[in-house]
Amino acid sequence: MEFTREIYWNVGHGFTTLAPMYGLLLVALTIFVIGFLKRIKVYRLGQPLDRTDQRGERIKYLLENVLLQTKVMRVPGPGTAHALFFWSFFALFIGTTLIVIQADFTDLLFDVTFLKGTFYKLFSLTLDLAGLLAVAMLGGLLVRRYLIRPEGLVTKGDDALMHALLLAILLTGFCIEGARMAVTEMGTPLAAWSPVGLAIATLLGGMSEEGLRTLHAGLWWFHLVLALGFVAVIPYSKFRHIVTTSANAFLADRGPTGKLTTINLEDENTEKFGANELTDLRWKDIFDADACTLCKRCQDRCPAFNTGKPLSPMKLVNQIGEVAFGNREANLIDTIGREALWACTTCRACQDICPASIEHVDKIIEMRRNLVLMEGEFPGEEVMAAMEQTEVNGNPLGLGYASRGDWAESLGIKPLAEDPEVDLLYFVGCYASFDKRNIAVAKSFVKLCQAAGVKIGILGKEEKCCGEPMRKMGNEYLYQTLAMETVEIIKGYGVKKIVTTCPHCFNTLAKDYRDFDFDIEVVPHALFLEQLVASGTLSLKTESFACTYHDSCYLGRHNAMYDAPRNLIRAAGGQITEMAKNRDQAFCCSAGGGRIMAEENIGERINIKRVEMAVATGAGQLLSNCPFCLTMFEDGVKGANAEEQLRPRDIAEILAERV
Repeated sequence: MEFTREIYWNVGHGFTTLAPMYGLLLVALTIFVIGFLKRIKVYRLGQPLDRTDQRGERIKYLLENVLLQTKVMRVPGPGTAHALFFWSFFALFIGTTLIVIQADFTDLLFDVTFLKGTFYKLFSLTLDLAGLLAVAMLGGLLVRRYLIRPEGLVTKGDDALMHALLLAILLTGFCIEGARMAVTEMGTPLAAWSPVGLAIATLLGGMSEEGLRTLHAGLWWFHLVLALGFVAVIPYSKFRHIVTTSANAFLADRGPTGKLTTINLEDENTEKFGANELTDLRWKDIFDADACTLCKRCQDRCPAFNTGKPLSPMKLVNQIGEVAFGNREANLIDTIGREALWACTTCRACQDICPASIEHVDKIIEMRRNLVLMEGEFPGEEVMAAMEQTEVNGNPLGLGYASRGDWAESLGIKPLAEDPEVDLLYFVGCYASFDKRNIAVAKSFVKLCQAAGVKIGILGKEEKCCGEPMRKMGNEYLYQTLAMETVEIIKGYGVKKIVTTCPHCFNTLAKDYRDFDFDIEVVPHALFLEQLVASGTLSLKTESFACTYHDSCYLGRHNAMYDAPRNLIRAAGGQITEMAKNRDQAFCCSAGGGRIMAEENIGERINIKRVEMAVATGAGQLLSNCPFCLTMFEDGVKGANAEEQLRPRDIAEILAERV
């Protein structure tokens, strides 16, 4: 016998079946299209934004994240269950498509069948196992949502609809198969290739053939209505993330990672800066709300949320959606709350883990810009004072600009104004120029360069803050003033290469300054020193020591540099005991997003929580590569009463002791 089956068994394959079937499909697709056209109309209320460049890379990223479920799988447990459910349901979709292609096209029009023989046996077994896996994973996700219910997991009516409809589609499909097999395949070799169907057919074995046919026909049409109903409700329910989340992978920002949009402050037609109304946002910001699946991964990773601050990245995105589709006249800032907006450290933990490619940070910065540029509002008087001090002295610490290079005199390092013939420019940054603790880091870096025979120069009193903290806090005007002045000065010296000991300076000079025709190579000191050690230019004495290492957000998640610092530590003899949250999952120090200038008055202090994680390793030394992190850890160690247990240090200090 040839292994195959009659596809439209018991329901017929004539006009009385195909006409209503394809008629219902047309109705479902019409409802589907109308639903998304209405939502697209809302998306278009936002400002224009081109997300169709680099189409090859976008398509590749789409396929990786949708078909391979790469970002979903980054969280074990629920992520794995979701991926397995997706793959199994996708297999069922492909199987159904092949059935329709053969029955209604190749066989009907050309008398060609391909679902037969060995291929059909494997086809039948695959679909049975895929359906069984889908039911199992759906059941596991249902238990997690309704019985285990992790803290913070939002459950709405849509979730019940999704589970019920998907489960009904899967179970009715198996029952249809079982009823058919009970009449046509019981006792044949083919039955073993549909194990789930065979089990159900066995359970139905006591029914008469007439009863089985009636059950089969009724379930067949019910299953069809459920499947087409599923298609129809996609735009009107949480099911829409099947489309929007997938599309968002194509629409994702192609980088540079973390680079902000530069406002044209000279445009005389611009009456407002930043966003406080829905129409001030970009269309992608509104679309993101529809792509959100409420998985709460961003919330779980957010350092602000996890220390009692009123910021939930997940809630913020959905509040924008509520305004867009519910109350478009609402003020975004009032809806979300000022304290929530000011709490963000721009660490990108939310965006990094989001499986839906949602861009949280840009939305927050746009609303901060509105508060600062339009309302003159800051999170505290201390921030306003830091802004004023930067305007006057070029740094938020309020110290005289003329003394910015004093720390380097004893090391024989001269400003470029006195000696422009150098191998590279060391852009020192504000903290390494004025803060006693961070000056020690600058001196260590200089000693390492001198030991490697690298001649460096500084800008001295000509250097000003790169403007990064001001920009992240929303003061785009002050940032651009500082940036344009800095670009002009550096380019005036014909500098070919810049090294920074501050990841915030590095990120700003290497990415944001590109909008001001700045194309000079910029390297963070961790990577630069690793290159010197790897090439043999810098020799180190290996002395064993224990430590733990903190991945700064702006070297880690913003620039994916995780190995270079660790390679340096090991080259110096370091034995690293990793904290529970490390690399791309590292917990922020609290200083990013301009928060280095602000007091932390709500909830638990982020830096203390991070210090406690370091103390838990028992390592004794906490190494980092960022002046902001070092400053926060020095303060956090005192706050946690851990002075006897933990010593914060920069990698450059460790290396300088081993030259």
